[in-house]
Amino acid sequence: MFWQFKSRRGTRSLLGAVLTALLVSACGNNQQTATSPSPGTTPTEGGTLIWARYGDVDSLDPHRTTTTLSWQIFDQIYDTLLAFDDSGEIVSNLASEWQVSDDGREVTFVLNEGITCHDGTPFDANDVKYTADRAIDSQNPSVTRGAWGPIEAVDVVDPQTVRFRFQSPFAAFVSFMADPFASMICNSNQEFGDQFGVSRAVGTGPWQLVSWTRGDEIVLDKNPDYVRYGRPVQNEGAPHLNRLVVRQIPEAQTRLAGLQTGEVQLIVNPPLDDLDAVRGDTNLELHVAENTGQNFFFEFTVSRPPFNDIRARQAVAHAIDVDAALRVAFDEGLVERERCPISRGVFGNDQEFCAKYGYEHNPDRARQLLAEMSYGANQPMEVILMTSTGDNRERMVQVFQSQLAQVGSNAKIETMDIGTLNARVKQENERTTGISTFDMMDWAWFDPDILYQLWHSPGAYSGYQSPELDALLERTRTTVDATQRREAVNDVMEYLLTNAVHIPLYTPGSLWVYATRSQVQGFKIGPFNRPVFNDVRLQ
Repeated sequence: MFWQFKSRRGTRSLLGAVLTALLVSACGNNQQTATSPSPGTTPTEGGTLIWARYGDVDSLDPHRTTTTLSWQIFDQIYDTLLAFDDSGEIVSNLASEWQVSDDGREVTFVLNEGITCHDGTPFDANDVKYTADRAIDSQNPSVTRGAWGPIEAVDVVDPQTVRFRFQSPFAAFVSFMADPFASMICNSNQEFGDQFGVSRAVGTGPWQLVSWTRGDEIVLDKNPDYVRYGRPVQNEGAPHLNRLVVRQIPEAQTRLAGLQTGEVQLIVNPPLDDLDAVRGDTNLELHVAENTGQNFFFEFTVSRPPFNDIRARQAVAHAIDVDAALRVAFDEGLVERERCPISRGVFGNDQEFCAKYGYEHNPDRARQLLAEMSYGANQPMEVILMTSTGDNRERMVQVFQSQLAQVGSNAKIETMDIGTLNARVKQENERTTGISTFDMMDWAWFDPDILYQLWHSPGAYSGYQSPELDALLERTRTTVDATQRREAVNDVMEYLLTNAVHIPLYTPGSLWVYATRSQVQGFKIGPFNRPVFNDVRLQ
């Protein structure tokens, strides 16, 4: 027996809820809506939009990188079997329907007919098999191999039907099929050899690659044959624009200047200190990505004292006043307090549930816990607080540093780029001597499976591990019933919070602030920080 899923007007099932990557606010649908034309103006067809970003893609191959800058371009060139709608629910896309077996070990997709790749070749089940086999190839697997799950085989049933068979149930697979890291690659790309992902990239998405000049710009032209199936846009066909140019301008002030003069029409991350100037400029509009799926949190080195003692971790959790730090570091509306180990909108996020097991600001209790460990004003707990560069997070950790000092802990701040931080955290976790560390880390994902990736032994950084936690995390992956999986996720979050392993801090919109010229109509930010251009016109 199978659970069957069709388009939004067709049948749905319990599994649709559990596998939905609900990348929307817990308060409801807070998606950025497409801007409407101004009175007295007439948006036109055609034209070129220049989008300036702070960095370049690493690759145009979805299997070779995990950066957001690359991921956002995958979303333009390629398409996915399934999609997230504006409510964060899973809907059909390249696949018109999908079926999940009762035991969760088979997922079958039926493809829409008549889809063509950018080179004119038909898109069918062979392309899906090519993509999946390439992703799980043991010789050169995708860097997101773990997100594909324990696939045993991918079978082409017929040209329009493909079946994934799993060694064991994998509850996060269906939601992953809506993510750009699971972009479907046309099998004609294999003809390009090493040039695929560098100078050549063929997909079925709304935009097709013209050129990529590394460190400068990517030029995309509209796909005239594009048909909208599941993307959260109104336009049912090809984009209204003729060309989309993605330009690299590293300096925030330079990006903003280019927007103000009209050299570019869209930028990401204007200087945070200049947001009021953007808001006050009638020629510009500000857009904040509210549903990024990102979550900043504290994690601790437990391979040595003091954080191998739960009281030290609890003391830090009680010492910090997250709300006060957010008020100091960010403008109102740019960030949201997070109380769960998974972000708001992701399946299983429940602020009230998490608040029951988290730690409220309580300096007296923090002092008491540290005193029990013989720390205090005369003998402070010496630690290192690490974070990565970007937005105003350095102000955040400075506030935390001051709050910790008030309860008897000296925290030395060390700031570094995210790549260095990732390596440093793992290195510290594998050391048994030296000053102990904790860090303010951020991860983004669309499913509670992020907790498995972070905390199942050996974990992303060789940090906190326990057989009990591993068993709880296994249940979140192998449980396909919605109610039971929610309970499994709750059990993991309760464990992480109660044991002060993962201290949630905030969900940022500050990392993804966009500004457009007012002539840009129809721009929106889709689920999980996905800029969408299908509806864009220039007036």
